[in-house]
Amino acid sequence: MVIEAAQFLTILATGLFFLCFVFSIFFDVNDLNIIKLISRIYSHSFFLFLSSFLIYVWLAINDNFSVLYIAQHSNTNLPVFYKISSIWSAHEGSMFLWIIFLSLWGAIYNFSVHNNEPLKARTVGVISITTVGFLLFLLLTSNPFETTLPLPPENGADINPVLQDPLLAIHPPTLYLGYVGFVIAFGQAIAFLIEGNSSINWEKQVRFWSIIAWSFLTLGITLGSWWAYYELGWGGYWFWDPVENVALMPWLAATAFIHSLSASSKSSILRIWTILLSILVFSLSLFGAFIVRSGIIDSVHSFANDPERGLYLLAFIGILVMTSLILFSYRFTILISNKRIVSLSKESFISINNIFFGTLIFSTMLGVIYPLMYEFIYDQKISVGAPFYNAIFVPITLLACLFLLFSIESKWQSKLKFAFLNNPLIISFVFSLFIAFLSFKFYSVSRAWTLASLFIGSLIISRYILVIYVYIFHRKFVNIYSVLAHLGLGLLIISIALNNDFSSERALNIKINETETYKNHEITFNNLQLTEGPNYESVKADFIIENKNGNKFSLNPEKRKYFVRGQITTETAIHASLLKDIYLTIGDQLDDGSWIVNVQFNYFIRWIWFSATLMIISGLFLARSLNRVHS
Repeated sequence: MVIEAAQFLTILATGLFFLCFVFSIFFDVNDLNIIKLISRIYSHSFFLFLSSFLIYVWLAINDNFSVLYIAQHSNTNLPVFYKISSIWSAHEGSMFLWIIFLSLWGAIYNFSVHNNEPLKARTVGVISITTVGFLLFLLLTSNPFETTLPLPPENGADINPVLQDPLLAIHPPTLYLGYVGFVIAFGQAIAFLIEGNSSINWEKQVRFWSIIAWSFLTLGITLGSWWAYYELGWGGYWFWDPVENVALMPWLAATAFIHSLSASSKSSILRIWTILLSILVFSLSLFGAFIVRSGIIDSVHSFANDPERGLYLLAFIGILVMTSLILFSYRFTILISNKRIVSLSKESFISINNIFFGTLIFSTMLGVIYPLMYEFIYDQKISVGAPFYNAIFVPITLLACLFLLFSIESKWQSKLKFAFLNNPLIISFVFSLFIAFLSFKFYSVSRAWTLASLFIGSLIISRYILVIYVYIFHRKFVNIYSVLAHLGLGLLIISIALNNDFSSERALNIKINETETYKNHEITFNNLQLTEGPNYESVKADFIIENKNGNKFSLNPEKRKYFVRGQITTETAIHASLLKDIYLTIGDQLDDGSWIVNVQFNYFIRWIWFSATLMIISGLFLARSLNRVHS
C-alpha cells in the first residue's frame, strides 16, 4: 500500500502542475490573486511530489524488495548510504531524481521571488509544463513504482559495483542540479517572449539563477572527471565519451549565456544572443537526457535501452524546442536593439566568443551524432575519438582566450584604445613569451600546441594578476569573482597542456619480490593478500616505490569480485604530490606467475581539478554578490 500511495501522490502532483500551467497561460497574470493562486498550487504540487520521493527513499532504506526497481538495484548487505544512492543508479530512479530537482528549482524560485515580479507567474507555468512532460515520461514509460508481488526476492540483486563509490553517489545529483537549473533561465526567457514587453529587464532577474546552475554543472562535470580518473582504472580524466560530450555542450552554451547576460543586463544590445542561448542551454540539457536514456549509444554512463522511451523523449523535446523557437521568431522584432555594437567594444568581443562557443558546440554535436547517422545508413559502427575533438577544441579555445584578453582592456559600448607602451597587456605578452621560452629551453617542451597553451594560459594569469594589483593598490573597481574564475581558466589551460605533454605510462610484468625500474623509480612487488569486504572479496597487492632521492612509499592496488553479481572491478592506488601522481593498477596473472601492472606518471593532474574548483567557488560567490545587490 505504501508504494501505491507514493505513486498516487506523484499522479496527483502531475495534475496540479498541469493546472498551474493552465492558470499561468489562460488567466490574467497581472491579477495579484491569480499570481498567489499559481504560486500556492505550485508549492502544494512540489510538496506532494517530494513526499512521494521521500517515501521511495524510505522504502529503499528498509529493503522493500516488493518494489521491482529497488529489488533490481539494491541489496540487504549494502550500507544505508548506497541503498539511498541506488535510487539513481539506473534509469527509472535517476529519472525520478532528475524531475525532483527540476521541480525543486521551480520551488526555490517560487519561494524566493516576490509575487509582484512581472514574469513570475508565467515562469512558474513554463517550469510546471516542463515538469509535467517529464512526469508523464516517468509514469508512462519508466515507472519506478512497479511491484514484484506476490513473491518479492529475499536479498535484492545489488547495485552495480562500479557505482559503489561515495563520489559517484554525489556526482549524478550534482550534475542533475546543473542540468535542470537552467529551467529558470529558460522559463523566464519564454515568459518574457509570451509577455512581449521589451521594457522588462528579465536578464537582471535571471543572472543569479544562471550562475548558480552553471556552478553546479561545472561541479558535476569535475566530480565525474575525478571519479573516472581514480575508479575506472585507465588513468584519464576525460575520454570524449558521447555522454561526457552531452554534458559539455550545455556547459559551453551556459558559459556563453552567462557572458551575454552580463552585457544584455546593462543594455538590450545582446538580447537576441541572450534569449537564443537561454533556449539553447536548456535544449542541450534535454538532448543530454535523450542521449543517455534512449539507448542509441553504448556508454559506461548510459542508463536505458528502450526505443519507446527514446521516441517519447524525442517527441517531447522536439515540441518544447520548436515551440520556443517559433515564439522566438514571433517576438524577434521586440528583441532588436536600436543601438549598434561598437567595434572593439566589450560587447563585440563577447559576440565573437559566442561564435567560438557555438562552433565548439556544433563540432561536439557532430561528433556525437555522426556515428549514429553513419550506423543507421551503412549498418556499421564507427567512433569519433580524441584526435577529432582535440584538433578542433585546442585552436578555437586558445583563439577565444586571446579575444578574452582584449576584452579585459575594452569597455562597454566604447572602442578599444590601445596605447602600446603603457598598456598592461604588453607586460603580460613579454612575461608569457618568457615562460614559453623557459619551458622550451630547460624543460624540453617542444610541441607547438603545448607551447601555445603555455603562452595563452600565462597571458590570462599574468593579465588578471595585474588587474588584482590595480584593484588592491589603486582601488579601481573590478569584479573580483570574475577575475578569479578567469584565473582558473588560465590555470586549467596550462595544466591540461603540461599533463598531456609530460605524462607517461608503462605496463610491467612483475613477480612477487621482484623489482622493476621506471622513470628513475624502483617498483618492488612486496606482497599479495586476499581480503574480504562487506559484499566482495579482494586481491590486494603491496608495492614499495622508491624514487631517486631514496624516499619510499607504499601503494596497494586491488582487484575485487562482488558476491551477488560476480562482477570484477579494478581499484587503483595513487600517490599524489604537488606536480605529479604515481598511478598504479594491477591486471591479470600470467602463466609464469607474474602479474601485469600498469604504472602511470600523471603530471599536473591535480591542478586541473584545482582550477575547476577555483571557477566553481568564484561562480558561487559571484552569484551571492549578485543576490545581495538585487535583495
